[in-house]
Amino acid sequence: MRHRRIAAVALAAVATLTLAACSSSSSTATSSSPAASTPAESSPAAAGTIVDVAAGNPDFTTLVAAVEAAGLVETLSGEGPFTVFAPTNAAFEALPAGLLDKLLLPENSETLTKILTYHVVASKVMAADVTAGPVPTVEGSELTITTDGGVKVDNANVTATDVEASNGVIHVIDAVLVPADVDLSTL
Repeated sequence: MRHRRIAAVALAAVATLTLAACSSSSSTATSSSPAASTPAESSPAAAGTIVDVAAGNPDFTTLVAAVEAAGLVETLSGEGPFTVFAPTNAAFEALPAGLLDKLLLPENSETLTKILTYHVVASKVMAADVTAGPVPTVEGSELTITTDGGVKVDNANVTATDVEASNGVIHVIDAVLVPADVDLSTL
């Protein structure tokens, strides 16, 4: 129930930001990187949910394991719509040694949930609709999108976009995002 309430608040905030962006002089951002501007070839109806699409891609096995450990499978398989900035296996491997194992422990599920929901926006935002600026996440804080020299989400580069699912879209990123109030050194 708490996740639905957070999602509803985040969706309202995204809608407000989107309307504000549309009425301002900001231009729509697109990436000049070939990988970031190539949409996936799939139909939303055939793709399955965000969890199904991620589970069917060998580059997201660590993400899927983390979603399962955090108990977020049902949430991310829900109606949505969601935009997920999905870190690849390589992004998780770049974390400090042993950190992922610690995050996957049951006693750290709250921290893992905060990190994973920080990668989720409670609306479907295709690459052509991305604008620079702060974006509220399902976790409750904002991530920052920049568009100078390619699209970045906080410190992560967007490497592929518009991987459609029946309940939203996935944009692939090359780093794991961590909310500012999460102190990983305490794990």
